[in-house]
Amino acid sequence: MSVMISKAKAIELLENYKVQAIIGPQKSSEAAFISNLGNVTQVPIISFTATSPSLTSASMPYFVRATLNDSVQVNSIASLVKAYGWREVILVYDDNDYGRGIIPNLIDVLQHIDARVPYHSVIPLSATTENIMQELYKLMTMQPRVFIVHMSSIRASVLFTKAKEAGMLNKGFVWIITMGVANIIDSLSPPVIDAMNGVIGVRFHVLKSQQHDTSFLVTWNRMYEQDNPNELAVNKLSIVGLWGYDTVWALAQAAEKVGVPSNKDKRLHPSKKYKFLESLTVATKGPELLTEIVQNKFRGLSGNFDLTDRQLQVSALQIINVVGGTWRHIGFWTLGNGLSRQLNQSGLKVTGSTSMLDLNPVIWPGESTEIPRGWETSASGNKLRVGVHRSAYPDFVQTSRDPVTNATSASGLSIEIFEEAVKRLPFALKYEYHAFDTADTGSSGINNDDFIYQVYLQRYDIAVGDITIRYNRTLYVDFTVPYTQSGVAMIVPVKKKSVNENMWIFLKPLSKGMWFATIMFFIYTGLVIWQLERLNGNGYLHGPFSLKQLGILMFFTISEEKEKLEFFLSRLVLRVWMFVLLVVTSSYTATFASMLTVEQLSPTLTDIRELQQQGGYVGICRGTYVESVLQDIIGFEKSKIRPYDTPEDFHNALSKGSENGGVAAMVLEVPYIKLFLSKYCNGYTMIGPFYKSAGFAFAFPKRSPLQAEISSAILNITGGDSIIQIERKWIDHQNSCQTEGKIYGSDTINVGSFGGLFLLTGSVTMCSLCVALLMNCYKKDQRWSASTKLDDTNRKEHGRQGEINADTQDGDQRNEENGGCNDMENQTTLISVPHSSNTNGDLLQDFTQKNMVAGSTHFGSKVIPRVNKVSMSPNSSTSEPIEAVTVTVTSEVPADSLVELSNRNLLQK
Repeated sequence: MSVMISKAKAIELLENYKVQAIIGPQKSSEAAFISNLGNVTQVPIISFTATSPSLTSASMPYFVRATLNDSVQVNSIASLVKAYGWREVILVYDDNDYGRGIIPNLIDVLQHIDARVPYHSVIPLSATTENIMQELYKLMTMQPRVFIVHMSSIRASVLFTKAKEAGMLNKGFVWIITMGVANIIDSLSPPVIDAMNGVIGVRFHVLKSQQHDTSFLVTWNRMYEQDNPNELAVNKLSIVGLWGYDTVWALAQAAEKVGVPSNKDKRLHPSKKYKFLESLTVATKGPELLTEIVQNKFRGLSGNFDLTDRQLQVSALQIINVVGGTWRHIGFWTLGNGLSRQLNQSGLKVTGSTSMLDLNPVIWPGESTEIPRGWETSASGNKLRVGVHRSAYPDFVQTSRDPVTNATSASGLSIEIFEEAVKRLPFALKYEYHAFDTADTGSSGINNDDFIYQVYLQRYDIAVGDITIRYNRTLYVDFTVPYTQSGVAMIVPVKKKSVNENMWIFLKPLSKGMWFATIMFFIYTGLVIWQLERLNGNGYLHGPFSLKQLGILMFFTISEEKEKLEFFLSRLVLRVWMFVLLVVTSSYTATFASMLTVEQLSPTLTDIRELQQQGGYVGICRGTYVESVLQDIIGFEKSKIRPYDTPEDFHNALSKGSENGGVAAMVLEVPYIKLFLSKYCNGYTMIGPFYKSAGFAFAFPKRSPLQAEISSAILNITGGDSIIQIERKWIDHQNSCQTEGKIYGSDTINVGSFGGLFLLTGSVTMCSLCVALLMNCYKKDQRWSASTKLDDTNRKEHGRQGEINADTQDGDQRNEENGGCNDMENQTTLISVPHSSNTNGDLLQDFTQKNMVAGSTHFGSKVIPRVNKVSMSPNSSTSEPIEAVTVTVTSEVPADSLVELSNRNLLQK
């Protein structure tokens, strides 16, 4: 009705008053029709209240939106939802163009942040207060508690008034209003604002100017009080009023520049569709007027007034919180930087684009300062319906029903983990168990697929049990994180294996790597000891390296003949190596004895493919997905797969064997195998797993907010000692028996077990060799210095020798004159031998044994008749350094010959 009135008034203005521009289509539906008239008459149509995104500038060239497009606020709303961590929201909007226009854009941005819209609450225009109250009660039965309201101010006032009566503005609820209400929040009546206590919203941010604060407000308040003497003008001027003022100002400036003609307009040619248009005229100045309006930019009361794209441009949006009959500032939002607490002249100060920590605190409904989690645990507010089913292993899930109360109780590992997770939630969660009955589904046996499907059908709010995460199941339910690891493996019998008949059994205690490492270190240690003794001058190792010397050294390394080694570093290396050999030998002896005495066991099968090739039968647990794994992935024929129900059935089938109506192996999930082996540990072993799976988890409806909370609690359990205690309670691997036999090859010693010992002996050996080489270099430097000093001494002796020879010739002449009868006097020559670090007395030994003999000694061409005495000072022991050697000879042979002899022997050493 209002649209028809607006149409009539617009036609009247165009026909009777020949207007050049129209301001004021308040509703988007009105603006759409009047804009068509503007297109025909070329009259600019300006609206500062029509915000629907459907009013596009492309289809309406003469329509100018002097307000914001509703779509500019959807990103700010999505940022709020993401910042506070809400996963589901419900949209509440009017059933008209204004209400529906924003919805597609809003849903798109919410999906982008992984927020779900499970329900749309569409309020018809004809809805009464009773209809609105019924819709609110319907919303209370749903899990989401976050509502986004996009309605007109009149209908939103009714909605919030009734929501307060229904108790939906108490603690735990979240209400977000769009700009349609937030921009005029100051114009709403006090009872409505009081009912909206705790609501947050998004509105256009107005920069306060001095003109706005002083003269304009004074004038506005005076005029408002004159028109409304019974009301106060405080906070009655809304953002929409500021846009209206700036729109009139922009149009007046444009009209002044263009100039408005009086009666020069042309008549329209009437169309068949709109016959009333024949009385309308085309505005000749319309295009110029439109251009001036669009190009006119100025600083108005609402801020920067810019209609460049035929609609107002947004700089920043403000986040507000309705509290105590008014609103308070929470933060700002801009397209480039997101949410922030403050604005400055240079732009937005941002610490995180969607960080709620950068916003001022919010007073939520119910005057709560705690951030609502945004959902309730149960749709009806009743207890959570937890579906359970009996497991093939009661240790995981077992159920019972009270005959009096008919209540279902459950216990087991899966149940205890679920109950422990509920205790660790940051809120109270009420629940009750509901037993799954396969008779209701028409299936036989236990089938997890049927059980999980009940969650999809909303029969249960959660499914708890030993449920394996599978891809096909994730198509209709969501899983928590796994609370235990899983996979598919085989249970096979083990058989006794005789090892005494193996002629190479003596090699089994050590691995191949261990044998290789021991032999290599054996040779390496012997070579190093040989080099150490060579450097020290051991008499046993003269000459080049040979197999004989290698044999001697190998004998040293494995015997107690350590006294044959003269160098202390050689003894150190040998002692460390003997310690390593002692440890290796002891370990070898113990392992070898265990192999000869302990009964050895070996599995009858080692690979699932081997069983398939043999054509044997394989057993599975009835109702599990293992059957599809064997058929689709491994390639077993269905006739070769036999299902069983209980661990006793598994044991009986394995005992019979494939030839006697049983099976050769049982293929089960790893947690079931652990339970089976804890009871039937003798005679069976696990092979695999050969197929990986995600593990056991709990199932929730798609997009359930409780799924993330339970997953966090499960991670808290599995990351500590609680899961160990729970598993020890229900799956105790040591409570039944111990494995008597050992799987063959399990006791082999590898190199890793003795890595530390090999590192020790290698380090000691290498360090000893380096020290010996440094000592040898030092000795050579000392001998070279001694040789240089002897050369200087020889030069001096040659000078003195000349004088002695002259005296000798004179003496000879005198002897001849005396008839050669003079007595031959003993001459004593002191040969100074420099200090040497050789502790074995080799110089003296060579000097006395090789160069001096009784009777005569040959020194080149000279002969010394006899050596009467050889003395050393200060000590003749070979263990002390030789300071000097005194040689007394009865000869007239020059002393330089003796010096030359000692020099030669010293250099040889």
